[in-house]
Amino acid sequence: MFRSHTCGELRESHINESITLAGWVQKSRDKGFMIWIDLRDRYGITQLIFDEERTSKKLIEKAKIIGKRICDPSSWNCH
Repeated sequence: MFRSHTCGELRESHINESITLAGWVQKSRDKGFMIWIDLRDRYGITQLIFDEERTSKKLIEKAKIIGKRICDPSSWNCH
């Protein structure tokens, strides 16, 4: 399964469930202690929040580079 939910369908009832989303980063903001990522698909937007108190350092580091990858549209290679 590519994704379990779309960005537009998540609700409070999904808290503490394991889900898989697919989409593109519309916007990311890094305030040092917290990172916000707006993930968009054709159905809506889901805001992902990573904070130092509840998120592992490894995941925080991955979140920091998510919005900074550069893609070449001619080949769809990201680096």
